[in-house]
Amino acid sequence: MDGKYIKQFKKGSLEMMLLCLIGRRETYGYEIITELNRSAAVLGAAREGTVYPILYRLQSAGLIQCRIGPSAANGGEKKYYSLTDSGRAALAELIEFWAKYRDCVDGCIAEYETAKEQK
Repeated sequence: MDGKYIKQFKKGSLEMMLLCLIGRRETYGYEIITELNRSAAVLGAAREGTVYPILYRLQSAGLIQCRIGPSAANGGEKKYYSLTDSGRAALAELIEFWAKYRDCVDGCIAEYETAKEQK
């Protein structure tokens, strides 16, 4: 297998993971990427070219908002992201769906494993 199915699967869950990270506390892009790489290493290295377009889509959809704030490191400015009320509601819905989806997939895998053992 060339990995395209795994790549598609990872891509499909990234929005929910970003909403979870942003939902923890107000945060900025570099911190999001760093935390994603730390806590979700199975995804591979998250890159700006992947994460920022998703942040823009989530913002356009009204699920996150950003504010410009000072950057302590260099005296410049950063975009700080936080969830909107719509974002919290969407995340709750995604989490509920994920639990059902996970149960469904786990059930399919268990049935496959059982059938494989019986052969």
